[in-house]
Amino acid sequence: MQHFFVEPGMIGEKEILILGEDVNHIKNVLRMKPGEVISVGNGVSDDEYRCEITEITADKVRAKIMFIKKDGVELPAEITLFQGLPKADKMELIIQKSVELGACGIVPVSTKRAVGKLDEKKAKNKTERWRSISESAAKQSKRAVIPQISEPVSFKNAIDMAKEMDLCVIPYELEEGMDGAALFLEEVRALAGKYLQKEGGASKPKIGIMIGPEGGFEEEEVEIALQNGIRPISLGRRILRTETAGMALISVLMFSLETI
Repeated sequence: MQHFFVEPGMIGEKEILILGEDVNHIKNVLRMKPGEVISVGNGVSDDEYRCEITEITADKVRAKIMFIKKDGVELPAEITLFQGLPKADKMELIIQKSVELGACGIVPVSTKRAVGKLDEKKAKNKTERWRSISESAAKQSKRAVIPQISEPVSFKNAIDMAKEMDLCVIPYELEEGMDGAALFLEEVRALAGKYLQKEGGASKPKIGIMIGPEGGFEEEEVEIALQNGIRPISLGRRILRTETAGMALISVLMFSLETI
């Protein structure tokens, strides 16, 4: 079943209106016809609208709402990946796979050892490209929301953002043992469990992961992170590439949260 996103204002009581590039995709690429069933998300809430296409024109697609699936596919925690800027097009792969695995946001971070350097114009163009990749990955994996991709930020700004998280960790190759990682997972599960049970009006926990670029974080950057309450953990005895580390941890979080 094909999955699409629309602005919340395009969703009425009985029907949904699809505009923009998706119209051409539905009409000329997928060659869909009235009567076919699609799923639609508003990119914000967990609701999934199951719809039957009723009309296809040159500039719009109308779809009748059959029912609303409320159980959702989103994780019971909002995971934000703070990713040190990698070289070449690695960021595209990182965004695509992180979205598929359940991340709700990716923040590109300029660090001292970052190979990728972007001026203001390049940063804007790259961000537009990254947001398109996020939306495509969200459609493919039938996400209810489109994960947000921010424009690149400084390490200091990333730290300020990370401090607002309920929990934030920084995988660090000099950290020994897996006790810290195990405790982190237990705490995430506990927070997510309270949210699912609506204990005390608990909200969806915000979880941060800080990943360095190819050269890793400098010791000074790690020290600043620790001073601001961001906890170091180990991802095991092997050194993972920057494009692997974040995905590895998000994968573990996804599995752990799906089994609550």
